[in-house]
Amino acid sequence: MEEKTNVKQLIIVAVLSVVAIGLGVGGGWLLRGNNKATVADTDSDADQTTAVTATVAEDASSIKKGDVFGSPNADDFVDSAQGYLQAGGMNGEGSHALLRTGGASQTVYLTSSVTDLDKFVGMDVRVWGETFSGQSVGWLMDVGRVEVINTQGTDPSKK
Repeated sequence: MEEKTNVKQLIIVAVLSVVAIGLGVGGGWLLRGNNKATVADTDSDADQTTAVTATVAEDASSIKKGDVFGSPNADDFVDSAQGYLQAGGMNGEGSHALLRTGGASQTVYLTSSVTDLDKFVGMDVRVWGETFSGQSVGWLMDVGRVEVINTQGTDPSKK
């Protein structure tokens, strides 16, 4: 009788061990989430992210019309704007300004936690990001994606 009890206990321990390992592996897989690379890291990823050149531009001279930097998915961002990129914010808000037709009231002040906006100064660009409340500016955006429209941009205030 004792031998049958020991065999039953061993079977129960083995089954519980398999279940625990399965739950651990399954839980880890679920918690891992969908961690896709921002920039193509392998050849298989390259086919899916061909529109994105890199997260950060190497230097301004290598940038060309149509290049996209930052997040590969524009749908990740609710807000977007297009204009001429100028260095400098206003009253400590933003590191850059996106000048748009319509005057100062249409200017978007920008920061970026993803890419170096200095590489795009003087260019016409389209940016995607998240809008934040500014203290002294009407529109403050953290940029997550930049598309180059024209590498020789035109300041709308000088047209």
